[in-house]
Amino acid sequence: MTLALTRRAVLAGAVAAGAILAAARPALAVNPDAARGLVDLLVNDVNAVIASGKSEEAMLRDFETIFDRYADVPTIAAYTLGPDWRRATPDQRTRYIAAFRTYIARKYGRRFREFIGGEIVVRGARTVPNGVEVETTAVLVGESPFRVDFWVSDASGRMAFFNIIIEGVNMLLSERTEILARLDQRGGDIDRLIADLPQV
Repeated sequence: MTLALTRRAVLAGAVAAGAILAAARPALAVNPDAARGLVDLLVNDVNAVIASGKSEEAMLRDFETIFDRYADVPTIAAYTLGPDWRRATPDQRTRYIAAFRTYIARKYGRRFREFIGGEIVVRGARTVPNGVEVETTAVLVGESPFRVDFWVSDASGRMAFFNIIIEGVNMLLSERTEILARLDQRGGDIDRLIADLPQV
């Protein structure tokens, strides 16, 4: 499923997502320099994978490792399940986070794999209400460069990114819409969603 968002919808949704996440997060200590340093490391790892010449499956495994290292997967996973997160049992939450980690890494790994022959360049960082936004540019062969932003926070106890905006499309919002649609297709059965998600 592809979610097409207008600029106004993206901006309004981003504010809403930020407000929801900020309400559940303690005061932030991360600063723009630290956040940029994290994204510098992340980008170096991503660029190394897309330049590696490995098979798609090997690259996707590498991207899963990268997501595990740099992303706040539990926060992202909980947000995407929406109100159904509250009714999930502790065991379901644990299994959902693991399934979501594989799903999101493979999905965005395929997106980053499209950058083969190009690179991602870090441009700058600024403080925003719910963390730090680090701006990067994806420079692709034969295509116009486009913006990719990483939102970084240390509210989980370690500094990590909790959102990506690619060409104006907000990962948190689009994945929440997609995950809840998948859950609806399975009659609200969280266990079925968990079983199916890594195969997407």
